[in-house]
Amino acid sequence: MNYEEALNFIHEAEGLGSKLGLKTIKKLMDELGNPQKHLKCIHIAGTNGKGSTVSYISNILREADYKVGVFTSPYLERFNERIQINGVDISDETFAKITKNVKAKTEKIVREGYPHPTVFELITAISFMYFKEENVDFAVLEVGLGGRLDSTNVIDSSLLSIITTIDYDHMDVLGDSLYKIAREKSGIIKEKGKVLFYPQKEEAVKALIETARKKNADFSICPIENIDIKDLNEYGAIFDFKYENTIFKDMKINLLGLHQVYNASLAISAIVMLRNNGLVGIDNETIKRGLEKTVWKGRLEVLQRKPTFLIDGAHNSQGIRALVDSLKLFKYNRLILGISILKDKDIIHMVENIVPLADEIIITEIDSPRKTEAEDLAKEIEKVNKNIIVEKDIKDAIDKSFSIANENDLIVFAGSIYLIGDVRKILLNN
Repeated sequence: MNYEEALNFIHEAEGLGSKLGLKTIKKLMDELGNPQKHLKCIHIAGTNGKGSTVSYISNILREADYKVGVFTSPYLERFNERIQINGVDISDETFAKITKNVKAKTEKIVREGYPHPTVFELITAISFMYFKEENVDFAVLEVGLGGRLDSTNVIDSSLLSIITTIDYDHMDVLGDSLYKIAREKSGIIKEKGKVLFYPQKEEAVKALIETARKKNADFSICPIENIDIKDLNEYGAIFDFKYENTIFKDMKINLLGLHQVYNASLAISAIVMLRNNGLVGIDNETIKRGLEKTVWKGRLEVLQRKPTFLIDGAHNSQGIRALVDSLKLFKYNRLILGISILKDKDIIHMVENIVPLADEIIITEIDSPRKTEAEDLAKEIEKVNKNIIVEKDIKDAIDKSFSIANENDLIVFAGSIYLIGDVRKILLNN
């Protein structure tokens, strides 16, 4: 099996959609020898901030000379990005070799009457196989959807479970209240495990604490009230943070936005929890260097200046609100917004939060069956702002944004991770 054949095998499962549940992934992992049982996992769930927190934690661990496997989703530009060791994507050859084995085991369990694994289940299996083969020191895992029934939750134990911010998302699957959504995400908490929460709204905190106590888990809430921000601008931030009896002075990050200060503080808390339990040997200076070296593509990422061209993976209401807050860090004359949103998202509230701020809106379409048709999105946006242009082709939308922008304007593309992945690829390749 070559790389293209491996990708084709994965993509053939796309028609199966996203099916929550652990029965199939457990059977597949059994057939593969349960490589996940040999890994030291740090497991991260939440609505927003998962990817950034994964990146901060993995970079701190790498700075301490640990070998770190990272599994995230979705990818921005290339499929292999989802599976990395020390910041390097899995190679095409290794991906094909492992996928060949996974394919053989998939065919076996299907013959035995099990459902065909979904795309996410297949990729989860491949990542665990890869991390086991490469003998990583730690595997940092980002939950795909929810937590309790997500395929990454096939792991029996974790060094630490982390819950980032929780908001309304995937309500058709996870539930129609923050309490229900938090219950699903708290499913990654292990019996007698260690848990770190980001401060949540009351009903979400209630669900998280209930699960932690039921599992006899040792839980901690990140003390974001102990953050002292010294500088916050369009290039990053400098802040102090106190966790327990340790004060971290002049911590510098290059990811943009107030929420990234919170995510960085969550990562610091996670590392200190691991250190206090004798699971890592990392001093404060290493934590500081790891944070400063952290980059995360597509999250409030400036691709060029004059005009400033910004992309952000905000794809739900909470993410859009964070983006809106972060726009206050920039100095600009006009805001030109490029936007596309998946039809299963909270389109109305996303539009209401950001569209009124834009001087011009360019509506485009991603290449996905889940896309909102440009004409339908235009009807919703027109209720709030009539300065719209429809350019269905993403490259045409980018070109249009430059054609109407002056050097002191701000161009922002947001609304979908799939959108900004395509925008990033087009802009940087040109």
